[in-house]
Amino acid sequence: MDLYSAKQRWKVILIFISILIIGASLFVSNQMIQKIAERDRSKAKEWAGSLKKKVELVELSARIFQSLREKEREKIELVVAAQKTLLNPSDISLNQDLAFTLSIIESNKNIPVILLNDDGTVAQSRNVDPFLSKEKKPGEIEKLAEKWQHDGHVFNIKVFGDMEMSFIYGESPEFLRLQRQSDSLIASFNQDLSKQSNLIPVLFYDSDSKKVISSNLSKEELAPKRLAKTIAELQAQNKPIHINFGEGEKLLYFSDSPEVKQLIWLPYIEFGVVALIVIIGYLLFSTYRKAEQNQVWAGLAKETAHQLGTPLSSLMAWVSHLENEDVDPMVPREMQKDLERLEKITDRFSKIGSGAKLIEEDFVFTIENNLNYLKARLSDKIDIEFTVDGQRPMIVLHNRSLMEWVVENICKNAVDAMEGVGKLHVHIQEVAEWVHVDIKDTGKGLTNKQFKTIFQPGYSTKKRGWGLGLTLVKRIVEEYHKGRVFVLTSEIDKGTTFRISIPH
Repeated sequence: MDLYSAKQRWKVILIFISILIIGASLFVSNQMIQKIAERDRSKAKEWAGSLKKKVELVELSARIFQSLREKEREKIELVVAAQKTLLNPSDISLNQDLAFTLSIIESNKNIPVILLNDDGTVAQSRNVDPFLSKEKKPGEIEKLAEKWQHDGHVFNIKVFGDMEMSFIYGESPEFLRLQRQSDSLIASFNQDLSKQSNLIPVLFYDSDSKKVISSNLSKEELAPKRLAKTIAELQAQNKPIHINFGEGEKLLYFSDSPEVKQLIWLPYIEFGVVALIVIIGYLLFSTYRKAEQNQVWAGLAKETAHQLGTPLSSLMAWVSHLENEDVDPMVPREMQKDLERLEKITDRFSKIGSGAKLIEEDFVFTIENNLNYLKARLSDKIDIEFTVDGQRPMIVLHNRSLMEWVVENICKNAVDAMEGVGKLHVHIQEVAEWVHVDIKDTGKGLTNKQFKTIFQPGYSTKKRGWGLGLTLVKRIVEEYHKGRVFVLTSEIDKGTTFRISIPH
């Protein structure tokens, strides 16, 4: 009892210390990883901040670009109105100043314009030299007019009757230069986004069209059914950056790098691997320990049987001698009974040491015969009741000598628990492929914690007990008969029921 309790206490202490060490290690590892993660997130936020500044610059450029386009449009509309006045004299009133009209046309110093006749020939052109080659090849102006007309930069002007002229305009060199700078900024932005997308997960999303512009996420994460969930997960980690290039609002989502996510799980993976190695090591150690215990059991049993053999032979000779002497016949007869009992005990130990042979015979007879033997040797205050639920004979594959030992051990423990006074009920029943033997006493009872520990080597509720009886019972039933033995029910101060189950 003391040995077992001490072992259990040490197990609890070691488990508690192990949990403390693992908990402390996990805490320290998590703290370190959290710092690394925060540093990584800080870098990502710095990148996002600088990216946002660049976005603001791009948006400012886009607004300036749009404002300049509108101003050029207003200016060209004013020039067109002046051009209409000159080309259609019938619309000129007495109050109109032709000099002022000409000054409006002359004030256009940068917007390229081309005036085409109704047959498509060039009537006039202004500010188109920057768009022509140095050689000013024939037809270049017509190609420019065709391109600008295709872009929708054209006004139709009525001259006389049904005659019309086409006023075509392009974009000023300053406007085109600003456009190139804006395109360069956008290209630079996309390039920065592309470079950073290799470091952290990025999703560039058009909120108006509900489409993904660019991303380095997997196809599964970008699938239409999963996209809303992916966006929600990214938004939960970092606030998205709003971007507007003058073509509608776009959102840039980003999250922690894959390395940070892997680092967060690293301690758990490491301790999982360590735990797996420890478990495998423990199982191997336990297997070797059990094998060693089995060898000790077998060796001890063989040695016991061997040691008993020599005095038994000598005692048998003395009994024969006494039978030939003038002594009371009862003496050698009783001594012979004890010798038969010792021979049975020796047989039991020899079978444990060398392996037991199982024979198909009447299982009820084995139990009943053993109980009859016990009745003559137990206290008269113990009432033994034996009942059978099933047909007789009940043929079961078993070893009679070892099963008698099993029942004897459990019954003696029950008698000890009842302190020599009480009722012992042994019941046999057939259920499907099993034969159950229930041994019920009216003793002290067991706690739930004792249900399994009572079969452990060294555990005993008696002061002088070695704690080996029920251990032998478990070994005989489970290893030799492939059955089961356990505490079926128990109540404190009411009694305990042990069940032995043997395959039928």
